[in-house]
Amino acid sequence: MKKTMIKSSLSLAITLASTQIFASGFALNEQSISGMGTGFAGRSSSVDDASIVYGNPAGMSRIKRQQVTVGVAAIDAKTDISDASGTRTGTNKGDMVPFTAVPMGFYVNPVDDHWAFGLGVYAPYGLVTDYESSFQGQNFGSKSIVKVVTFQPTVSYAFNDKVSIGFGPTINRISGALESSLNIPQVPGSGTGRVQVKGDDVGYGFNVGLMVQATDSTNLGLTYHSKVTYKLDGHTEVRAGAGVPAFVLGSNRYDAKLDLDTPESVDFSVTQKMNDAWKVYAGSTWTRWSRLEDITVKNSGVTSAGGLLAPAIAGTITEPQKWHDTWAYALGTSYQLNKQWVLRTGLTFDQSPTNNTDRSPRIPTGDRTIFSIGAGYSPTDDITIDVAYSYLDEETVKVNRTNALGQRYSSKYDNSANGFGLGLTYRF
Repeated sequence: MKKTMIKSSLSLAITLASTQIFASGFALNEQSISGMGTGFAGRSSSVDDASIVYGNPAGMSRIKRQQVTVGVAAIDAKTDISDASGTRTGTNKGDMVPFTAVPMGFYVNPVDDHWAFGLGVYAPYGLVTDYESSFQGQNFGSKSIVKVVTFQPTVSYAFNDKVSIGFGPTINRISGALESSLNIPQVPGSGTGRVQVKGDDVGYGFNVGLMVQATDSTNLGLTYHSKVTYKLDGHTEVRAGAGVPAFVLGSNRYDAKLDLDTPESVDFSVTQKMNDAWKVYAGSTWTRWSRLEDITVKNSGVTSAGGLLAPAIAGTITEPQKWHDTWAYALGTSYQLNKQWVLRTGLTFDQSPTNNTDRSPRIPTGDRTIFSIGAGYSPTDDITIDVAYSYLDEETVKVNRTNALGQRYSSKYDNSANGFGLGLTYRF
């Protein structure tokens, strides 16, 4: 019974599942609206505004005037669920990702010909999935909210007009809430309960970058974003369904701990100036998602006093993930129409870290293709307004989950999303 209840009740422990966001896994790409317009091709080699604090800290040395860049990206996702079946009846509307906004802000101050200082506040990771209350697969995940906010003070140093380096420590706060429905088929006539996990922590990492002006028309950039280790503290709340006797399972709340590493990544890109009007960008990003082998939540104070099944349901909860490392590739271009206007476009191919065996309703994603367009408008030398639009299309993937109670859910997911970005840069 113990193994049965662990498997049936707590697939909610998938704390960092992905959704229809514009980077693999649960990573977010939305740290630059100008970069969004080229599909983030050239992210570590193109210096358009203060968002280079994230893209490549070394690039701050190319900024000659003090400036602030702020922006917001909005994501409108759509999911079609088809061919759904399972032991539980319910709906499959697919409308589980609310309209989501991702803000960002950066500041760069060139101190002298060699040194520059910068600050960044942005969201490197995040997800929101919230299925309808009648969702057929709710035993395998009903709601997930994870937010990471990063503060990054940064310095850069230019050795000369060709080579520069940059470094910035990161202070990262993570918070999350995960829910799943809880059913006990062994108790006839019992209703649906709920298991919810909440937690938060602050972790530390760093970003480091190198930028090289290889020729008069070719710029190279390399950026490393470190892993961040979190030790989340929170609680697990178990709410038994109606009709479940207290000696079988009571409604209780337990202290919870979760150790988690967000992965390191390496971004390399090239910016090639073709002539006074045209630039071409190319880039690739490697992310070490293989760090996410499983998610384990450890709850304390769990005894049979909370019901005979309490130790099984709220003891140590483990859910396998077995994610793999991913590559993303992007190609983009920009055209300087005149002094005021620059037009951008890009195409990105992004691998999913999930696998066909362990994919669940919390992780219904596959490989992605993203098409982007954008523009920058500078009415004066001091102000630039950037806009961008991206369309994401994922390959159709299958979810096929069965637990030890024999409960089953399978379906096909067809995901897509529209992304909208608006940014403003002001130069002092």
